[in-house]
Amino acid sequence: MSAEISTPSAGKGKAVRHRQEKIGVVTSAKMKKTIVVEVRRRVPHPVYKRIITKRSKFMAHDEHGKAHEGDMVRIVESRPLSKNKRWSLKEVIRTTTTGV
Repeated sequence: MSAEISTPSAGKGKAVRHRQEKIGVVTSAKMKKTIVVEVRRRVPHPVYKRIITKRSKFMAHDEHGKAHEGDMVRIVESRPLSKNKRWSLKEVIRTTTTGV
């Protein structure tokens, strides 16, 4: 199955690609144009069925430096930008109120 979906209104043969989105908290914004986002998800344990929290960290591209540590952000899948960066910042959902 292909991830590309053609649009009938665009007669130029362009394809619209569905990109994954994730919501997480910025854990590091110390690099230039790069943030580290921690995404948490709650899943049942495969054997014991108890709800556990799993977390993943993603490096995302922040072109304008809008996100700061502690902010809740939405990131979207993109082409590989560096060795570890495959996500881009889409929007800052909630900012922290610390005096940074």
